[in-house]
Amino acid sequence: MTKRNPRVAIVSDMSLQRLALAHAVKGQGYDLVLNSSSDRLDEKLFNSVTPDVWIVDMQEENDDLLDRVLDGGVPVLFGLDQAPAQGTRQYPRWERRVFIKLYDVVGHPVIQENLEPLEKAPINPTRPKNVAVPAELLAYKSSRVEYVCVLAASLGGPAAVKEFLDYVPAGLPVAFVLAQHIDARMQESLTRVLVRHNHMPCKVAHGGDNLKNGELLIAPVETEIDFSADGQVVSRNIKWDGPYAPSIDQTLANVSRRFHKRAIAIIFSGMGSDGSISGPLMVEAGGVIWAQDDKTCACPSQPDAMRATGCVSFTGNPFDLANRLVTYINNNLQATVA
Repeated sequence: MTKRNPRVAIVSDMSLQRLALAHAVKGQGYDLVLNSSSDRLDEKLFNSVTPDVWIVDMQEENDDLLDRVLDGGVPVLFGLDQAPAQGTRQYPRWERRVFIKLYDVVGHPVIQENLEPLEKAPINPTRPKNVAVPAELLAYKSSRVEYVCVLAASLGGPAAVKEFLDYVPAGLPVAFVLAQHIDARMQESLTRVLVRHNHMPCKVAHGGDNLKNGELLIAPVETEIDFSADGQVVSRNIKWDGPYAPSIDQTLANVSRRFHKRAIAIIFSGMGSDGSISGPLMVEAGGVIWAQDDKTCACPSQPDAMRATGCVSFTGNPFDLANRLVTYINNNLQATVA
């Protein structure tokens, strides 16, 4: 039996706060069943919803409303901070605090990721083949990992990431790290699904593994991983920071701290805003961030949240993103040689 998604009701006498709370609740994947001001919440409207949690955010006390909400036997969240303006660094942190409060009361939203269609689907013969590789990049040889590219994904992410990898040509001097929100029991299936048609070496990362050009390591769900300066995986033996695992924010922070201007992040389809806190830090360290466009996303919340930070320098579909990667690496390596 499928678990029911938690339902959230919002009451606030501040219109901008209602809007921000609704965006946070729906963006994280919860069902929003009510978003109302107190003066419009009459008895009929109140009785028409059966939430699993109330969010009550009032500037002035309303004893009648509080009595009705508290008498219903449903958990109530009070005292949430006022939402900062979207696009500021404070906003993703505020949104994360809202999510953690909801998670503590009603748990994770129910997000079903089904890999079975990807395990059976043939490659689309009408899609373009691998992107073209400039001759000078084909001739470039290096035993060192020149670039580390984090692929960040959540709901709908596996299909988008697989399509991207299908377009990526072999032989690029870049190692890939995937931070995908997924049930730990599905990770081994993910290692097979993502490389069915491209045959890129792929495995769940463990301590002692090494980043290698043209290979994909999947960040494990159970424990946080970091990287040494030479690209060796370091298992921290602690849970990921934050409510989701693996944490995209922590992965971006760890990679940008080690690899600076050699770091790249691509934000694919996903629910929520994981990654938006560390995105600005990656760009300040010299890295770049790109994102999947809304039209090709199963769920655009995650790339939209990163775009709102102002850190995304390129947006496109999976083919565009693969092409951008090849162009970016070639241009930078040729500039270095020159």
